[in-house]
Amino acid sequence: MSEAPILRLSNVESAYGPITAIRGVSLDLPRGRIVAVLGANGAGKTTILKTASGVLDPVNGSVELEGRRIERMAPDRIVALGMSHVPEGREIFPFLSVRDNLRMGAYLRRDRASVAADLEKVYGYFPVLRERREQAAGLLSGGQQQMLAISRALMSRPKVLLLDEPSLGLSPLLVKEIFAIVRRLNREEGVSILLVEQNAKVALETADYGYVLEVGRVVMHDASEALMRSDEIRESYLGAHADDGREKGRRNRARPMR
Repeated sequence: MSEAPILRLSNVESAYGPITAIRGVSLDLPRGRIVAVLGANGAGKTTILKTASGVLDPVNGSVELEGRRIERMAPDRIVALGMSHVPEGREIFPFLSVRDNLRMGAYLRRDRASVAADLEKVYGYFPVLRERREQAAGLLSGGQQQMLAISRALMSRPKVLLLDEPSLGLSPLLVKEIFAIVRRLNREEGVSILLVEQNAKVALETADYGYVLEVGRVVMHDASEALMRSDEIRESYLGAHADDGREKGRRNRARPMR
């Protein structure tokens, strides 16, 4: 019998006033894995993360963290249970120093010695933050702010990390650097990661498994390698064409929604 997922959304529906953003979304994040959510702008990707982290209450369905129902739970309680959210646009505190931003990530913790040790650990992953630790966070470059946002989330010692568009506005070189560290965090810290990312290629290269959203619904999901071979994904998200020299009758389709 396979291990239960650390995070599970079951038949979730969420809305902004009268506008339904996601409809009947079900997805699993296995413990210790990276799962990507792909889709066009407005497909509902960010809404999934907001619903999981308690920022947005679902209209229907359930969200479970380690088997415990957490939908409609306050976001700070969800953080205390082990899930942190790095929102789209970073949302750092621009007038606080880099170090104070990081300390804000540990605001629920009382183990001061461990907080200090974790501060050193994130400096190890992102050395530039140590160099800029006394600088106002708003003066950092876009890439450095993304590093700070991820590090601030890590200061709560999450079991699950929700990442929303970490490549947004970054150069290809910085995107490569950020995602290399995301993989390290997953491998070395054992953090399970639910990743929303517009760059489908880098998302699927990073993740173990992927879900594809269209107009608020999951329309496809499979292992990342299978999705990258799928003609539908190649044509819609990877900029490739189905007739690239492979046999015409051969189609690699992702598994339909369960």
